[in-house]
Amino acid sequence: MIDLTSACERTAGLVRTVPDDALGGATPNAAMTVRDLVAHIGGLAAAFAAAARKDLGEWTDVAPEEHAPLDEGWRTLYPQRLTALADAWRAEDAWTGMTRAGGVDLPGDVAGAVALAEVVIHGWDLAVATGRGYDCDEATARACLEHLAQFDPSGTEGLFGPAVPVPDDAPALDRIVARSGRDPRWHA
Repeated sequence: MIDLTSACERTAGLVRTVPDDALGGATPNAAMTVRDLVAHIGGLAAAFAAAARKDLGEWTDVAPEEHAPLDEGWRTLYPQRLTALADAWRAEDAWTGMTRAGGVDLPGDVAGAVALAEVVIHGWDLAVATGRGYDCDEATARACLEHLAQFDPSGTEGLFGPAVPVPDDAPALDRIVARSGRDPRWHA
């Protein structure tokens, strides 16, 4: 089991404080604005919490909606969803058996690792897109790097672009975002 709490808390703190004038801004993912990214974070939090609970249905059966609108009260709602996400993955049975996320059936332990990587990577995306920092504790970084090591560095369609080269001794967060196809030097 991996504890998603610190990553969810960091990302929730960023979501709560996104200024209105930043919503139209660019992100490390050229296809998304800050508004799109925030909506994606809100959706993935709900979807992966449902996946942890094996509550298959509305949230788990479809891929994320591109350019989804922000929900009413998103500055409060999405952090609550991130808290619920971390809480759901504290249950031992979340990590066992099969579940579903984005319409894809996968083992619980894989879904938990995906959820963590999504929160960290998109938390970093949001931080740099809004001119703020993002930190990652050692256990979270290790879990993300282990998960990302399973993917082809040349990219995985629908998930990650080609890995961006960084030195082996680069900070762990730089290696995480680089492995996901993002340039750790990107800035708004």
